[in-house]
Amino acid sequence: MKRRNVLKTLSLLPLAGSAIPFNSSLASPLAENLTAAPYKTGSPVEVTLESFLDKNNIYRTHGIEPIINCRGIFTIIGGSLKRPQTKAAMEAASHNFAQMDEVADGIGQTLADLTGAEWGVVSAGCAAGLKLVTAAVVSGGDPEKLVRIPDLDGLEKTEVIVPITSRNAYDHSIRNIGVTMVNVSTLEELENAINPKTALIYMVNGDRSWAGAPMSLENISAIAKAKKVPVLFDAANEILTFPPVHLKRGASIVAYSGGKAICGPQSCGLILGQKDILMAAWQASSPHHGPCRDNKVDRDEMFGMVAAVKLWKEMDHAAVRKQWDSYLDHIIKKVSGIKSVQTMIHVPSTMSGLSNVSPEVVITWDPDVLNITGAEMADELGKNKPRIAVASGGGRGKDPNINGIAVTTIGMQAGEEKIAADQIYNVLTAKRSPRSTEMKAPAANISGTWDVDVKFYNSEGKHKLFIEQDGNWIKGTHQGGFAVNDMAGSIEGDSVKLQSSVRLIGDSIIYTFTGSLSGNTITGNLFMGEYRSAKFTATKNTKPAPKKPVFVPSGAPLAS
Repeated sequence: MKRRNVLKTLSLLPLAGSAIPFNSSLASPLAENLTAAPYKTGSPVEVTLESFLDKNNIYRTHGIEPIINCRGIFTIIGGSLKRPQTKAAMEAASHNFAQMDEVADGIGQTLADLTGAEWGVVSAGCAAGLKLVTAAVVSGGDPEKLVRIPDLDGLEKTEVIVPITSRNAYDHSIRNIGVTMVNVSTLEELENAINPKTALIYMVNGDRSWAGAPMSLENISAIAKAKKVPVLFDAANEILTFPPVHLKRGASIVAYSGGKAICGPQSCGLILGQKDILMAAWQASSPHHGPCRDNKVDRDEMFGMVAAVKLWKEMDHAAVRKQWDSYLDHIIKKVSGIKSVQTMIHVPSTMSGLSNVSPEVVITWDPDVLNITGAEMADELGKNKPRIAVASGGGRGKDPNINGIAVTTIGMQAGEEKIAADQIYNVLTAKRSPRSTEMKAPAANISGTWDVDVKFYNSEGKHKLFIEQDGNWIKGTHQGGFAVNDMAGSIEGDSVKLQSSVRLIGDSIIYTFTGSLSGNTITGNLFMGEYRSAKFTATKNTKPAPKKPVFVPSGAPLAS
């Protein structure tokens, strides 16, 4: 389960010309982030196509083409945008030096006053905050223990208990301290797992953690409190409530992304809760030496984070939601009337209603009428100027196989809805030849075993492909460096495309091979998703299988 994308459909409604209501008993009328929110100091200047394509844009001066974000708040495209008040606080803080422990103490108290938590720490991102808290409970604030991390020999607290549904890619930050992760599936298993070595119980947000679920935060916290074990609740993708709701539900510490809903500095996390643990967490952080020296937060960012929290508390969320709805109205009106196109407003949510998601318009069409698929549409929008990031498929929480795209508002700035609407219209109405459903005949049958040399950035890997071919279609297995996984793909002419995935607890890697066949060799690129790409050369193993008779003994062995 991914903590930053644990979504459940709240509604999927045809456009009816009115805003979709959002209500939460735990937050303000609009408990979501708005990157382009109206400010007390005045609304921002609208983005125009001319201003967006300005050749002097700082990104273009470095050879980078900027993106209009209609996809959502994702670290891979820069998180959210800091508001003027946040930037002003960062600028003001940059004019003086200060002793960083004193800064942390002052910021900690201010965050406590603002949020109602006992204390607060600004970390170098939410994941870094998880690492700091783990270091704090392992060391207990004892520097001699702290500097030994990740060598935990001789330390008392070396285990972290995690519900199996809370395992995710971000718990690497916890594992980096050197602790043993103890996975549990039931409350009984959790209670039995607690022992003198237990340093912490870690949970991630999601439907399985909410009240009424067997492994809810309330149920787990009750057990933890009786055993005097702290609970760290990872709410990275959630909005901040006052006071933090998960602390009221029983968590000792709650961790948020600072650069998502709250629109603070993207490199910051916001860690709130029990003061004694958070003081030890700051002790583990830079400027102090030890295992978390890499958690360095600039004083400017700390003040910027406080300003973002203050603004979030005072913001007119309903006004921002109204602005979002106006973006959707404009886009829907622009594409209405295109043959086979349908639009729906989709409001994703979790059971808690706290995830920093915004309404999106799902645009669907018949690919045989417009001769383009949703995936092709998203790719075309993403690579051509002005570049626009959208989701392909049916939107968050819906069937990804639906043919269409989803445009979400959370990362959009005023004026960008017009640019996006025009570009989407242009791509949908472009003249295209009818889509061919016929595949080229394969150049050869490539069934068999292939030895693969992979050239990574600074090393080489040895993989194997075991291929079975049926016409244009391929199935088989891919043996990577550590695991063997199912593989599927196709061959058209001499073009070979294969895909497999490595699935681990909390992690996954998708391997996509695309190459050209020449004789007994396939050469091309290996795409690895967020881990970028590598080069590969696959050579068919033509050695004949050994012809060796198999002897079957008549009974049990008489010697070992």
